[in-house]
Amino acid sequence: MPSFANPAGLWALIGIPAIIAIHFLQRKALVLPISTLFLLEKTQRDAATGRRFDRIVHSVPLWMQLLAVLLLTWLLTEPRFALARSTQRIAIVLDDSASMLVFKEKLITELESRLPALQGMATDVEYTLLPSTPTLPKLYAGTDKQQLLAALRAWQPIASMNDPAEVLRLARSLVSQQGHVIFATDNPVSSLPFGASLLSIGEKIDNVGFTGAAFEEKDGTLLWRATIQNYADQALTRTWHVESPGLIPQPKAITIPARSLVTIQSNFPTGTQRVSLHLTSDPFPLDDVLPLVRPAPKTLQIDHPPNLQALATKLQRAISHINIGTTPAPDVTLVSYDPLDPTPVTGHAIIFVKDPTQGGKYLAGGIIAEKHPLMDGINWQSLLIRETIPLHISKSDQGLLYQDKRPLIALRTIAATEKQPAAKQLLFNFDPRLSNIESQPALIVCLLRYFEMLRAEKIAPAQVNLETQQSIALATRKEANAPPLTLEFTDVNGKVTERANIPLGTLRAPSSIGFQQWRQGDEVLLTTATAFADTREADFRDCAAQSNLETANAQAIQAHSKLDPWWRHWLLALTIALLASWFFMSKRPTEPVATRA
Repeated sequence: MPSFANPAGLWALIGIPAIIAIHFLQRKALVLPISTLFLLEKTQRDAATGRRFDRIVHSVPLWMQLLAVLLLTWLLTEPRFALARSTQRIAIVLDDSASMLVFKEKLITELESRLPALQGMATDVEYTLLPSTPTLPKLYAGTDKQQLLAALRAWQPIASMNDPAEVLRLARSLVSQQGHVIFATDNPVSSLPFGASLLSIGEKIDNVGFTGAAFEEKDGTLLWRATIQNYADQALTRTWHVESPGLIPQPKAITIPARSLVTIQSNFPTGTQRVSLHLTSDPFPLDDVLPLVRPAPKTLQIDHPPNLQALATKLQRAISHINIGTTPAPDVTLVSYDPLDPTPVTGHAIIFVKDPTQGGKYLAGGIIAEKHPLMDGINWQSLLIRETIPLHISKSDQGLLYQDKRPLIALRTIAATEKQPAAKQLLFNFDPRLSNIESQPALIVCLLRYFEMLRAEKIAPAQVNLETQQSIALATRKEANAPPLTLEFTDVNGKVTERANIPLGTLRAPSSIGFQQWRQGDEVLLTTATAFADTREADFRDCAAQSNLETANAQAIQAHSKLDPWWRHWLLALTIALLASWFFMSKRPTEPVATRA
C-alpha cells in the first residue's frame, strides 16, 4: 500500500464536485418572437430564464475532466512505495533535568502515539534511548516498542540543567545520517545540532518550593533558617510544618508574593539530630520537602608550645570545631622550629621559625602568591617581616608565597611509611614574633583552608547537609581487610529503610530526597540530609509545547521508499485527458439553431 509524501495534494479532489456542478448547469432558454397570436393558447407558461440545474448529461469532456482531476491528485500527493527489508533507526535523547519529572507521563503518551509515524515505511525499526547527561549509560537499545516505553517509565530525571550537544552527537553516530535523532524536553530551543528534531512537551505551571537552609548558633541554641521561593507571576499561599521525633506537626499558612522569597526559621529541637520541613504539595514535588541534620563537622585536636599560646587562642576564637590543648595524639601540631637546633617533625604540623635574636631589617621586594587553593583570593600585601634565620625549603616543598626570591610560606607533603602515616605540613619561613602576621586576616583564611584539607582526610564521624548529586569527600579506611562502605537510607527518626553497598571511589549524594548514613563496618562515618535546591529546574515559566517531528515523518517516508515508477505514464495520461476534453468541447455548436415554424 502506498504512502503519500504530500497529503496536502488531496485538496485537488475539490475539483470533482466543481466539475460536476458546472455540468449540471443548463443554458438559458432562447426567446423567439412570433407573429401568430393564436399559438399563445397552446404554449406552456415556462420561466423566462429556464431551470438552472438539470440532470447531468454524460459526455466525453465530463469524463475526461474527472479523470484529469484524479490523475492530478495522484501526482500532487507524491505516492511512494516501501522498499524491501529496510530498517529505520530512531535515537531519543531525554532531557534528564529534574523539571522533566512533572511531564514524564505526558512524554510517554506523546512518544507512544508518534513512534509509528516515525517508523515511516520501513519494515523494521531499532530504538535507542539516551539520557542527556554524557556520563550516564543507555536506558534502552532494541526493537521492542513496549520495552522502550517500560525503560522510559523506569527513568528518573533528577539532574541539573545540562547541554545535550555531546549526547546528540553520539545519537547521530548511532543512527547514521538516514536515522532520526529526537530531543525530548520541556523547554523549547531555537535550534538543535546534528540534525536533531525537537519534541517539547512542557507547559507553564505555578511552583513554590524550598531553596535551601542556613544555621546559626545563638545563645547556645542552634537556629535553622529556610527560604521559600514563589516562581509564579502571582502571589500564592501555602502551608508548612516541621516533622521531628517527638514533635507534633503544627501547620502554618504563609503567603509568598509573586516571584519572591520569604524566610522561615525556628530552633533546632534540643536533643534531635534530624528535622524535616514540608510544604503543601504541588506538581513539582522535589522542592516541597527539606530534610535537615544538625551540622557537626569533624573536630580537630591542636597541640602547641607555650610561646605560640597567643596564636592558638586566636585560632580557637576564629575557627570553629577545633580544640586547643595538650593531647597524646593531636591532629595538628603548632611547632616553633629552631633551624640552628633542628629536630624532625612528624604528622600534620604548622611550623614557624624560632629566632631568639631581635631580627634584622624588614624584607624588601614584592609579595607574590602562587596559584593554589590555600592562596586563592587572599591579599598578603600588608605583610611585614623582619629578616630571620630561614628554614630549609627543599625542592619537593611547594612554595605558596614569596617575597622577592625568598619563600615565605610553603607546603610540605610527607609520604606514608611503615612507621608513620602521610602528613601535610605548612611551613612559615619566618618568626611570627618578628612580623605582623598575627594581625593579618589572610592568616586565618589560609589556616582555615588548611584545616578543612585535613578534615577531609580525617576518618571520623560528621554530619552534613547536601544537595542532590553533590560530590562528597569521604575519608574511608583503605586497608586490604577494610570492610565495605554501606549507604543506609533512614527516616526522620533514624530508622533504616533501605541499605546498599557503595564501591569506594568518587562519591555523590543520592538523587532521592531524605536522610542517609554512610557506614564502614560498625562505624558511621557520615550522616547526611539530601535536599533539592536547583532553582533553575524549579522555574516552569518558560516551559511550552513545541514539535517539528512532522518534518521527520516526511523524511522517514522518503528514506525507506521509492517514487511511483509509473509517474511519467500518469503525467502523459493527464495531458491526453486534457487535450481530449478540449477537443470534444470545441466541436459543440456555438450558436443556437432555430426550428422552422
